[in-house]
Amino acid sequence: MISVFLADDNLIVREGVKALLDAEDDLDIVGVASDYDELVSGAEAAQPQVVVTDIRMPPGFLREGIEAAIEIRRRHPGTGVVILSQYDDPEYAVSLLAQGAAGYAYLLKERVGEGDQLARAVREVATGGSMLDPKIVEALTVGVSESTSLSADEEDLLRQVAEGRPIKAIAITRHTTPGDIDADIEKLFIKLAEGLSAGKAGSLERLKKLHMAIIDREEQGETLARLLPGGVAEMLRSEGKRIGETEELVVTVLMGDIRGYTPIAERTDPSVLAGQLNEHRAAMNHAILEAGGTVMQFVGDAVMAVFGAPVPQDHHAEHAVNAAKAMHAAQFELNAMWEAKGREPFGLGIGLSTGVVAAALLGSEERLEYSLVGDTVNLTQRVQQWAEPGETVMTRATWKACTNPIDVDPLEPAHVKGREAPVTAYRFPRRES
Repeated sequence: MISVFLADDNLIVREGVKALLDAEDDLDIVGVASDYDELVSGAEAAQPQVVVTDIRMPPGFLREGIEAAIEIRRRHPGTGVVILSQYDDPEYAVSLLAQGAAGYAYLLKERVGEGDQLARAVREVATGGSMLDPKIVEALTVGVSESTSLSADEEDLLRQVAEGRPIKAIAITRHTTPGDIDADIEKLFIKLAEGLSAGKAGSLERLKKLHMAIIDREEQGETLARLLPGGVAEMLRSEGKRIGETEELVVTVLMGDIRGYTPIAERTDPSVLAGQLNEHRAAMNHAILEAGGTVMQFVGDAVMAVFGAPVPQDHHAEHAVNAAKAMHAAQFELNAMWEAKGREPFGLGIGLSTGVVAAALLGSEERLEYSLVGDTVNLTQRVQQWAEPGETVMTRATWKACTNPIDVDPLEPAHVKGREAPVTAYRFPRRES
């Protein structure tokens, strides 16, 4: 599911857009707002993957939507933004994309009800891409190719640049390198400029600005997708990995789960619980990333991460152990803060397993998932269930892969589903300093 926060001061427009998004199975509206303050505070509380906002809202009816989106992106850089506008001025759209960050879409309100354009824009920015209304693309390209004979390949390249597609993304679709694409674009601009009259030069200048914005955006490193785990988007760009391509890697998989979450949910106000779960996820995400891991997914009260993928990593088992320790420490701090507010603490259990997995990018260009398959993943889930609150249980393979000694307690070998031989595992408790 992609979480979406919606803002528009016009109730009718807001409800209409909300209805369009609600019709999509993979989109979840987590909040609405009607002005700048409500948008910023609401998005801060909900931390959505995507913000959909009008440009002009109270209090000044100027650029509140864009200013709020920039503020939200400042606090949470991965948030995608879809701007809904009544204005089809290409200069305005180009200036928006020139903000230096991927994950922006610019759509015209009059056309959001046509087909699935709005839903596609939400999915695009959620994965770090950019999208312009076709009418804006037409305005960007009109006139620049009329006086110059372009091949079908050049026409396609011109269209992709006008759509604001990143250079490296274009390279992937064309099965070549970003350097080659950049050179092809420069040649295209030179060819167009030679055939342009003075009256059409403005269109070419807009395209050049857009091209530079794309380059700046990539250099600033903000093209990682919210729907893709950290590092996967970079792998796509730098190594040219293709959808469906599978590779075998030796990794350490981490799975964490909140013990007794269902009873807590039954006793806790849903809005309070949602806030706790959001704080928990943010802390777990930070601990995993700081230890060099890749967060694969959060599902309800559970988290899955991998160390050693998508890029091979030395000492990945020890990195995973460090992440587990940091996760327990972070949860300990959260629990102390929650108990001071009269909220129930979470008991975190973590499992670690090291071994071979098959890793692949699955899905489509609009929506990708980086998946791990293999016995190592299944075994991690099993040993995770043995961990009591505040504990981590690791397999023998993980323990042996750690070069530095770890103070652990051996568990009695036990059978797990899907394996004939008993599994040897080790437990280490959280030790607060």
